Amino acid sequence: MNFTAVNQTDDCFHYTCPERSLSTAVYVLLCMSLTSVVLVTVCGNLLIIISVCHFKQLHTPTNMLILSMAVSDFLIGALVMPPTLLQMIESCWMFRRVFCAWYLLNAYFLTSVSIYNVALIAVDRYFALSNPFLYNKTVSVSMMCIVVLFDWCVSLSYNLTLQYFSVKSLGRTVCSTGCFYVLNEVWSLVDLLLTFVFPLSVIIILYVLVFFIAKRHATAIRDLNIHTSKNASHSKKSERKAAKVLGILVSVFVACLLPYFVYAVLGNVVEIDGEILQKFMMLGFLNSAINPVIYALFYPWFRRSVKLILTLQILCTDSALIHIL
Repeated sequence: MNFTAVNQTDDCFHYTCPERSLSTAVYVLLCMSLTSVVLVTVCGNLLIIISVCHFKQLHTPTNMLILSMAVSDFLIGALVMPPTLLQMIESCWMFRRVFCAWYLLNAYFLTSVSIYNVALIAVDRYFALSNPFLYNKTVSVSMMCIVVLFDWCVSLSYNLTLQYFSVKSLGRTVCSTGCFYVLNEVWSLVDLLLTFVFPLSVIIILYVLVFFIAKRHATAIRDLNIHTSKNASHSKKSERKAAKVLGILVSVFVACLLPYFVYAVLGNVVEIDGEILQKFMMLGFLNSAINPVIYALFYPWFRRSVKLILTLQILCTDSALIHIL
């Protein structure tokens, strides 16, 4: 796709966008579809945020991590997805360099926070199942809030460093056909290891251990003679549900984020195609839209809280004390 440079201001080339080859009907349908993705991401995660913040029963250490992930996913939907979708629709970057830098910082920062929130949830679940007494004694809501704050601060510091060195080494970010980082070999490898490989390894290893611990507990319960065959059947059903939820979480995480990181690393070997990179970035952001759907499908407390929110029952007196678990 050819672009014609019309001026050079704000330390960045600005280009005229090519004329759209899509018909008006297809263009409108594409806009509506992509807008619906943003709305699902924003509204779904906002429902999780309201649920955890409002209902006292949901003020648990684990739910503080879920709240942190919902906030990061909500911000991705509100701040990052719209410019990304605009790039995909118009096939060019229409804003200045300053907004490009701000957009990239938000995209990388919020995505890394979301990824590490998933990893922290895996650590939390493993610790809770492997050492339940020690977990209940040492892990509190305030302590988990400190962990969440530390996660956000470290992610912000890392991504500020990444942006500083990438812009310094290249002279500018790419903001003609699109807005994205083109990192050198060292920073590409560092970003791949810290932002994807390490948290993914933690997630997979700990979730596998969690599944085996849960299965061992279920087997021990079934072996007790005081339980009926109905309880044994319920135990097997719980095992299958646990395996399904863990499998879906990890599969969605890998499917959404792996293509972008692989292509970003290959960018040091082959020429980067801006349109392909934008699509892979959007695929990674879709993980933020899918997370609330997973909660709605597998967590009854979320469905009950959403019902209370949509029916405005949370406006009633003492609604925060409603039993939803």
